[in-house]
Amino acid sequence: MQTFDIKPYEMPAAARELRAQVRDIVSAHEHRFDPVRRANCWVAIDPEFSRALGAAGLLGMTWPKEQGGHERSALERYIVLEELLAAGAPVGAHWIADRQTAPLLMRYGTAEQVDRWVPGVARGEVYACIGLSEPGAGSDLASVRSAARKDSEGWVLNGQKVWTTGAHIAQIMIGLFRSEEGSERNAGLSQFLIPMDTPGITVKPIIDLSGAHDFNEVFFDDVRLAEGALVGKQGNGWAQATAELSLERSGPERYLSSHFLMTEFIRRLEVQSDAGALRLAGRMMSELWTLRQMSMAVAARLAEGEDPAFEATMVKDLGNSFEQAIPQLIEQQLELDLSSEEILEMLVAYELQVAPSFSLRGGTREILRGIIARGLGLR
Repeated sequence: MQTFDIKPYEMPAAARELRAQVRDIVSAHEHRFDPVRRANCWVAIDPEFSRALGAAGLLGMTWPKEQGGHERSALERYIVLEELLAAGAPVGAHWIADRQTAPLLMRYGTAEQVDRWVPGVARGEVYACIGLSEPGAGSDLASVRSAARKDSEGWVLNGQKVWTTGAHIAQIMIGLFRSEEGSERNAGLSQFLIPMDTPGITVKPIIDLSGAHDFNEVFFDDVRLAEGALVGKQGNGWAQATAELSLERSGPERYLSSHFLMTEFIRRLEVQSDAGALRLAGRMMSELWTLRQMSMAVAARLAEGEDPAFEATMVKDLGNSFEQAIPQLIEQQLELDLSSEEILEMLVAYELQVAPSFSLRGGTREILRGIIARGLGLR
């Protein structure tokens, strides 16, 4: 049976200066930010802001300088992410590329793949999407049926991906395809680096309940790729994709992407408070702090080259539950009129519409709790 392994960590000496730097950049750009979308900011897109972060050295922070990085520590990067999410800054353009696509390429990719794409990610100019979920697979990635067939000229892709965040702005996708005909479950899967302007790719929007366009369907019709499009080893896609999910599941976006809503709730308590609302604020902050300690413990292990998949899964599940509850608890406590154009009311109304998706992205709750149960020796 596994336990949640807490690694000791200390905040870096540069923490105070880093926080001030991020706050200055946010202040210079926030006149453009959509106030409502700040309650789900890590999917909000603002390429100008992404390029500003790249110019300031706040993307690719931990990467080698020869790949356009800055060789900062993982905890320094974590501090920057905390500040951006707490401020509700629109980081959706670069988020996936910086969080997992470029690190995946540096770990498994070829020198050509790294040199072609990774420096652009560090500049805030190259954006990526993840080709995992499919209509018949969902979060059960072992059911992936989209196929990659090898021929004398390279690879031919056919199939469909769904719920693909940011595919409409991304230049590249890391896609999981079944590369061995007749294979089943987690065998015979490979990952591919796919330029999104390749002929045969069609991106169709999925509009969510709030009217926002974050998700997409992506269709592959005889999409031809060079042999060098394979990422890592053929047939090793399952291991690579699950390692990548540790980066996706453990970050501060799993408990901070709604932080702007909490901030506005606490501001409201300055003029409209009662004992029940104050208790709710205290409860939220205590849960937030606990999740932060758990998430940073995972970050410390990732920084040491470990793969804390079990702990990352726990952070993701608990963080999703926390964030999904926030708008409901605030609305019930303050008995808000959600038709009002006051900022708190608009934020709660928006968050109630998008919060159900929180437990889908990065793996559904049912899948995650199965992983946790196995880690605890319960199944």
